Amino acid sequence: MGKRSEFERKPLDFYETPLAAVGPLLHCLPVGIRFCEPCAGAGALVGHLERSGHTCVAAYDVVPRADGIGVGDASFLQRGDCGGAEFIITNPPWNRQALHQIIERCAALLPTWLLFDADWMHTKQAKLHLEICHKIISIGRVKWFGNTSGMDNCCWYLFDVQKKYEGTIFVGR
Repeated sequence: MGKRSEFERKPLDFYETPLAAVGPLLHCLPVGIRFCEPCAGAGALVGHLERSGHTCVAAYDVVPRADGIGVGDASFLQRGDCGGAEFIITNPPWNRQALHQIIERCAALLPTWLLFDADWMHTKQAKLHLEICHKIISIGRVKWFGNTSGMDNCCWYLFDVQKKYEGTIFVGR
């Protein structure tokens, strides 16, 4: 999964989002939002957000793993695919090429919250994308495999090309 993990990487970076990873994001979301989940997998993140009072109006995955999730690639998402959502919220693949395509595509459509590794923000490849990153919420290490913590610290990143912000707000643990 991560660069130091002993676990074999899963195809298409399919890792269900644990509830503990969602908690810090909930404090930064307006009450009762409508969201689109374009990397929905089996719908774990959708379920966590809906149980917290939010509404999923569209969910997709390249290989859907549950009923109600359509076939779609987040790299090619269109505004009409978002079902009137106010936000895009997803745990995308961490493969850098796919991740950067998703950032660029989704942030051009709607404010976009993405969950991925914290180290990314310290790399040269992140520079252009950080110009449209408006908030970073640190969540620490995520237990992707039940009781086993991953080796990488994670963050929720808010990307948005539609609004002008004064820098990036960092929310620590």
